[in-house]
Amino acid sequence: MNTADILIIGAGAAGLMAARELANAGKKVIVLEADNRIGGRIYTQYDASTRKYTELGAEFVHGDLPVTLGLLNEAGIKYRSASAEMVQYDQGAFLEDESFIEHWDLLIDQLNSLQQDISIDEFMSKEFSGYKYDRMRTSVRQFVSGYDTGDPKKASCFALRKEWQSDDDSAQHRVEGGYVSLLNYLAGACKVNGGEILLNAIVKDIYWEPGKVSAIIADGTAYHAQQMILAVPLGVLKASEGQAGAITFHPQLKAHREAIKHMGFGAVIKILLEFDEPFWYSEETEIRIGRSLDHMGYLLSQEEIPTWWTQFPERSSVFTGWIGGPEARAKKEMSDEDILMESLQSVANIFRLGVDELRQRLKTWQVINWTAKPFTRGSYAYDTVNAAVCRHTLNTPVDDTLFFTGEYLYEGTAMGTVEAALTSGKGVAVAIRSININ
Repeated sequence: MNTADILIIGAGAAGLMAARELANAGKKVIVLEADNRIGGRIYTQYDASTRKYTELGAEFVHGDLPVTLGLLNEAGIKYRSASAEMVQYDQGAFLEDESFIEHWDLLIDQLNSLQQDISIDEFMSKEFSGYKYDRMRTSVRQFVSGYDTGDPKKASCFALRKEWQSDDDSAQHRVEGGYVSLLNYLAGACKVNGGEILLNAIVKDIYWEPGKVSAIIADGTAYHAQQMILAVPLGVLKASEGQAGAITFHPQLKAHREAIKHMGFGAVIKILLEFDEPFWYSEETEIRIGRSLDHMGYLLSQEEIPTWWTQFPERSSVFTGWIGGPEARAKKEMSDEDILMESLQSVANIFRLGVDELRQRLKTWQVINWTAKPFTRGSYAYDTVNAAVCRHTLNTPVDDTLFFTGEYLYEGTAMGTVEAALTSGKGVAVAIRSININ
């Protein structure tokens, strides 16, 4: 039967968390997932020949986050520390001054005195103009693009001020067996309680009225329920009719469409390079660059592909590249091979090696262009000016029939994380149960 109490569109962290909670409460749940796998922006790849897990999407638990770590402990899934040294490379040299952003205290003081929210780009141009602050402006904009994957011309000063003064991400963790093990746990709990998870079910149209909703997938099959949870990425909701991955509502949700339009959703490309050995730890590299990188976990640079990290403390030969924000969006249509060459050139510049030598030492590589994928269309959310108003609109149920959930609706400083998605999914399940009880 294609009928349920609740339809959930999307089998990422938020959707599966909601599905688990509602199925546990005795609701008949059907989850429709457009892709051929669960997980969404969590994408763990397993190599049976090496018995190694590789994260093509979300990789870290950014802090001692209660919902994520609580679920891992509940499921008996181990996690390990990913805290490590952060290294900066700029203008041909590794910096001895490891301060994250120059004039940090002054930056925070000026942000704290701000009375009206503006974009971080406008703020930096107004408050820190001139040659003296060149490096500071570059670092701030690079952080917003790289870590938040946002556009500095749109990113909220108020949100960044709150984020930068939070200690939530002081500890870093990796999930043993990959993040997907957590989602498999949620999916299993949903199925045990009668829930269904259907893959390759690309929802094209949603027809709704109070207390009744139908989803039509690409092959014309219709699924029906009393309520629906939209658990797709914000990038999919932003897609215009006719674009890949787009979902059309009948009737339209004009207020929600406007809110979605004004919320920030980033762009990112992740690059995985596996070499013959982790040469960045070698004595030859130390001699060549003039310093030891024996405890390096994260590397920030001004290269074309600016951000890199290792698998420290594991001595893995995988070196992961990352480019976010407008710079990643500009590369959306580039071929994987071209992005690879930019990556190798970036690594060659940093470690003073030849590109040809690096290419010879390269065993395997992957480019994951999340912005080009039709069922994600980007990375994760970031707060724009007035995002709180938009978030309130989307967090409000539509006639107790349509509900939205996802990391973009999280109110805390962990926005854009798996923690945010899990928390939002749990929250929407609580809201539905409360409505149905009343």
